[in-house]
Amino acid sequence: MIPAIAIDRLSKTFGTSAPALDKVCLSIQPGEMVALIGASGSGKSTLLRHIAGLIPGDSESGSITVCGMHVQSAGRIERQIRKVRRNIGFVFQQFNLVGRLSVMTNVLAGKLSEIPLWRSLPRVFTRNERSEALKALARVGMAERAHQRASTLSGGQQQRAAIARALVQGAKVICADEPIASLDPESARRVMEALSLINREDGTTVVVSLHQVGFALRYCGRVVALHLGRVVYDGPAEDLTTERLRGIYGSDSDLDFGDAEPNVAAPAIKRPMAGFQPAMAGAMG
Repeated sequence: MIPAIAIDRLSKTFGTSAPALDKVCLSIQPGEMVALIGASGSGKSTLLRHIAGLIPGDSESGSITVCGMHVQSAGRIERQIRKVRRNIGFVFQQFNLVGRLSVMTNVLAGKLSEIPLWRSLPRVFTRNERSEALKALARVGMAERAHQRASTLSGGQQQRAAIARALVQGAKVICADEPIASLDPESARRVMEALSLINREDGTTVVVSLHQVGFALRYCGRVVALHLGRVVYDGPAEDLTTERLRGIYGSDSDLDFGDAEPNVAAPAIKRPMAGFQPAMAGAMG
């Protein structure tokens, strides 16, 4: 089976600082829902941006493929990156919606890469496309907000609209970068349940970076923990206890341990996890 995401020896250094990513290797299979956890500065957001081809790795760095298509290698983004990005839906921490436009129009932006220029510039969409957008909004519990201005939505509602946009895009992989960082617990739960629903029902691969360990363990079957740009744990959520986490990050970490025990009734789907390391993956430091 071709991995949904394959990362081989990815490194990234900003200026003269320590590496933000240090020879990261990961293989994520189609249909997995994977949490990236780590304290601030661990490399979670940087890794997601590399997967989406938003930034290149170091010149001596390795490679990234998504759905068998090259995203980057040796520090260079592939020329056909726009074609690759059609398979990647990106949910940003700060929502990335156009506030003056309706929720429906923001969701329909997921279609822009596949419709002709003469329709994309004036935002002319067909009845079928609008129907598809409305169905996507319904799936994330937002159908009744379709004609509101995006700026009138709460943070959690904006995130669910962004998830609906990825649905309309037809993304095979969704990368969600700290999607619940600024949300209250109930809004955070609804956002995570929306991502989990898409993972379960559509088989969409979801990689979500989280600061809140409790949410990671509840909704994701597999957890990848980063520390100082390195993978220090890659395995099942049920094996990642509070004691192990504190051993990795220390008690003074800004990571939100919260209720850091797996919920056995979690909605996250169990899928094959070929490629993960069931214990510590390399030493820290």
